[in-house]
Amino acid sequence: MTRKSLFHFALVSLLWGIPYLLMKNAVEDFPPAAVVAGRTLIGAFILIPIAIYRKKFGGAVLGFKFVAFYALMEMIGPWILITTAEQKINSGLAGLLVSTVPIFATIITSLRGDHSVWQFKRIIGIVVGFAGLVLVVGIESLSGNSDPLSIAMVILASMGYAYAVIMVTTNLPLVDGIAINGLAMAITTVFWTPVAIAQWPSSISIKAALSLIALGIFSTALAFIFFFKLMAEIGPARGSLVTYLNTAIAVVLGVIILHEPLTAGIILGLPLVLVGSYLASRKTA
Repeated sequence: MTRKSLFHFALVSLLWGIPYLLMKNAVEDFPPAAVVAGRTLIGAFILIPIAIYRKKFGGAVLGFKFVAFYALMEMIGPWILITTAEQKINSGLAGLLVSTVPIFATIITSLRGDHSVWQFKRIIGIVVGFAGLVLVVGIESLSGNSDPLSIAMVILASMGYAYAVIMVTTNLPLVDGIAINGLAMAITTVFWTPVAIAQWPSSISIKAALSLIALGIFSTALAFIFFFKLMAEIGPARGSLVTYLNTAIAVVLGVIILHEPLTAGIILGLPLVLVGSYLASRKTA
């Protein structure tokens, strides 16, 4: 990598490592629907003008049905699930569970006819990754450290993430990613705003408000902008490695800033999930 691409790699890892911390702060005062609607409103206001200026937005509009389904599987469903789950589980655990996305993506692509998943290395990755996931879920649930239903919600969100990206890249391979995500955020905002208004809190702390604003600007809008820059510079294979670094960042920030416990489930399961995800997502030549 060049210095520029290394900077973008580190920046994207940070931007996608902090949302779990920010969501944890925001959800102290805001209901989950308001967090999702707020972050996507900010994200759409930033990304859509960029896409229009670059004359790329029309492609997303023409592929509206696919973008709408992408919004459902990537934002409308997963972001409400993760935000709701963070009312009862630690931010670091949420970040760890989301790192299973490459494993689910590998399985989904196999079911869709990509038999490269049956390479020995990738099979080992799936087995190791799921072993780590079982350790995390089992230890966290049985020890009473985390709510099993909330854990299941984040895992379901991870499955949605995995399918959404595969679906939209298959059906809209030439459409600009910023345009797709900007329109998807607008759709998500429209979907959750009525619920957010109905559940709007009577009082909001400065910490929660600033966390929501930061979540929208940095982890929702700027993260996608720099991610697509990174993809253009180093390609999707190496770019996907941000998944592993941002997971570590999420866990570390939770422990240092929120004083979350570094539980046995995370200590034992984190290395296995990360190694398994890496192996499962690697294709040999």
